[in-house]
Amino acid sequence: MATRSQTAALLLAGALALAACGGGGGAQAPAAQSGGKTLVIDTSFDLKTADPGRTYEPTGLIVGKATYETLLTFEGSDVTKPVPALAESYELSKDGKVLTLKLKQGATFADGSPVTADDVVFSLTRVRDMKGSPSFLLDGVEIEKTDDTTVTMTSEKPNAALPYILPNPALGILNSDVVKENGGTADAQDKAEQYLNANSAGSGPYEIETFDVSSQVVLKANGNYHGEKPAYEKVVIRNVESATQKLNVQRGDSQVALNLSGDQVTGMPDNLQVKKSASANVFFLLANQNPEISEVTTNPKFVEAVRKGVDYAGLLELAGEGAARAPGVIPSQILGALPEGEAVQRDVEGAKAALAESGLSDPTVKLEYPTELTVNGLSFQPLAERIQANLKEVGITVDLQPAPVTTALDNYRNGKEEMGLWYWGPDYPDPNIYLAFLPGQLVGERAGWKAGADEKLEQLGEKAGAAVGDAARTEAYQEVQRELNASGPFVPLIQPSQNIVAADSVTGVEYHPVWQIDVADLGAK
Repeated sequence: MATRSQTAALLLAGALALAACGGGGGAQAPAAQSGGKTLVIDTSFDLKTADPGRTYEPTGLIVGKATYETLLTFEGSDVTKPVPALAESYELSKDGKVLTLKLKQGATFADGSPVTADDVVFSLTRVRDMKGSPSFLLDGVEIEKTDDTTVTMTSEKPNAALPYILPNPALGILNSDVVKENGGTADAQDKAEQYLNANSAGSGPYEIETFDVSSQVVLKANGNYHGEKPAYEKVVIRNVESATQKLNVQRGDSQVALNLSGDQVTGMPDNLQVKKSASANVFFLLANQNPEISEVTTNPKFVEAVRKGVDYAGLLELAGEGAARAPGVIPSQILGALPEGEAVQRDVEGAKAALAESGLSDPTVKLEYPTELTVNGLSFQPLAERIQANLKEVGITVDLQPAPVTTALDNYRNGKEEMGLWYWGPDYPDPNIYLAFLPGQLVGERAGWKAGADEKLEQLGEKAGAAVGDAARTEAYQEVQRELNASGPFVPLIQPSQNIVAADSVTGVEYHPVWQIDVADLGAK
C-alpha cells in the first residue's frame, strides 16, 4: 500500500492551504476585465514549486492541473470514475497488475510539438525516481512504451488504485525534449526544477507567465492548446489571508475565494455564489492500544463507550452548513464509502452501559490535538471541548492537552498519545490509502495498534487490497470499515465543509478533492 512519504506534509499540506492562515494581501492584480479575459482567484498559498514531478502542495496542484495534462482525469468533482485525458482509453488486467493505456492522437505541448509515448515514459519515470514528495504514487510500478500509441504500467502487486492515482497533477506529462535540454533527467540527478518554475513544458490549457511562491502566480492561455480553449486569457492566483479574501471578493477585486470558513461565508450578498460541500477530509478520534501508554484506552468497552457517547450532530453544528457525518474513515466522495445511514448514532445510555462493562471507574484520559492547525476553516479546539462535554455525560473525564502542531505531530507520529483528535485527507481518491488505519499500518501504528492485533480485520484488508472491479472493491472496503467501526480504536467524526465563494459571472465552480478547483473549467457569463 502506498502511503505519503512525508508524514508532516500529510497533516499540514491540505490544512494550511484551506485554513485562515494568512500571508498578507499578496500582490494586487486587476479584477475581471471586460469580456471576462482575466480571472482573479484568492487563496492561502501552500506552494513550493511548479515542477509537477515535485509538486504535492494544494496550491501547486491547482497550478499543475491548469498547465499540464495527465493520462486520466475526473469529470467535474466526481472522483468515483477515472476518464480519458491524454490517454483515449485504458484497461486494467484481471489480476489488477497491468494497466494498458492507448494515447490520444493530436495532443500537442505548448511549443506545438506532439505528445508521444516517450514523453509519457520519461515523465512518469522521472516522478518515481526523483524521489520527491509525489514519488510514492508510483512505487513498485514499471512504465514501458509498447508501441508509438501504447504505454503499459506494471505493478508488483494488484493495483486497482492506479487509474485513480494517474489523474493527480503531479503525474502531468512533460515535453521530454525541452526538459532534458534544461537539466532534466529521469532520476534523482534531475536539475530542471528552476526552468519549470519559470516556463511551462506541458500540454495543458494554460502556461506559466510569472511564478512566485509567496505572492502570486499568473497563468496565460496556451495558444497551442489542442482542446477546448479556456474562457479566460489570464488567471491570477494570489496569496491572500482569509479575512482579506472575503473583502476582495465582496468588493469585486477578485472573482473567486477558496479559503473562507463557514462563519465567513454567512450573509454573502446576492451577487456572489457560495458553493458548500463536504470536503474529503475526515476528523477522527484515536484510542491508543499500547498498554504501556494507557490501561484505559486499550479496553474495548471503553472505546465502545466513546463511540456511543459522542454527540455527532453537535459536531456538525460546529462545522457549519455543508459538513457531513463520516460513517467510516473513507469520505463520501470516494469509492467504498459507507452509506450515511450506517453512521453511529449517539446513545448515552448505551455508552454508560459499555463503560460499566469495562470495569473502569470514573476514568480520566488525556486528549491531544494541534492548537494552531485549522482544516477547512475549522479549528480543533471547539471540537475537543464539545467531545470533552459529551463524554463527561457518560462518566469519562477528558483532560484536554492542546499543543503546538510540531509537538502534537511528534507525539502522534510516535504513537505516544493516549487519545488523539486528528484528521486524514486522501493522498489520492482511492480507498486503498485508507488501509493505513489497519493494525501494523501507518495510522494503526500511531494508535499503538500492532500487526497481528486483529487478524480478521487484517485479512479483510488483504482481500480489499487485492480486489479488482468497482463492485468487488466497494463491497470489500465497506466490509473493512464495518469491522473497523466494530472493533477498531478509531472513531470517525465528520467531514468539514469546503466553501468556495465566486462572483455570479463565473460559471463551472466546483470543489475537487484533489486539485480544489479546475481553473480551465471556469467560464464567464
